Amino acid sequence: MPTIFRGGIALLLVASLLLLGAVHVGALHRDAPPPCPPESTPAAPDSFAVALETTTGPVTLRLYRDWSPHGVDRLHCLVEHGHFDGLPVFRVVEDFVAQFGLTGDPSTDSLWAEAGIPDEPVRASNERGTLSFARNDPNTRSAQLFINLSDNPRLDTLTYNDVEGFPPLGRVTSGMDAVDAWHNEYGGAPDQDSIRTAGRAYLDRRFPELDVIEQARIVAPAE
Repeated sequence: MPTIFRGGIALLLVASLLLLGAVHVGALHRDAPPPCPPESTPAAPDSFAVALETTTGPVTLRLYRDWSPHGVDRLHCLVEHGHFDGLPVFRVVEDFVAQFGLTGDPSTDSLWAEAGIPDEPVRASNERGTLSFARNDPNTRSAQLFINLSDNPRLDTLTYNDVEGFPPLGRVTSGMDAVDAWHNEYGGAPDQDSIRTAGRAYLDRRFPELDVIEQARIVAPAE
């Protein structure tokens, strides 16, 4: 699989690199709802910063609720509940995207399998440094996100499973050099189904050099 993407992006590549992948319904834990259910997730501030401590250095994100209200509310709730602490950056495709959100704990990841938020229109472009949710079918943006490593305008209008585009939530305002340094030699090789079922043991055995988001915290609303 190529590791450099310029110009048009084939639908098959986007499907394999950005989307949530197949979910084995039999593995879901339906009796334990996720901590940020779509129907009761509180509204986030209009704008706020998230500080990430990663194995390659600090990264600061600025989120804008008017870009994607449902998406920013979900992200705020995920950070508040510590979802990103100790999280592997499991997919880094050079000049395309860096994707994360699977915890490597099968019981936790199964909670999010059907906890998608409503789809929304694209109000900002997937430029280098912007952050967007991954998705598959309609209303499946859940807990996986990606940072664009280059300008990816095709993702603004790409229609997959009758849903158009990947709405950005915000952007990296500092530390893009740390994002660029995330280990990318594995590309898209880590398998999402294997992460969900075998957890961190699978990643540690097959992909030991993956970088990690060690901690994520809300810094403050914008002045």
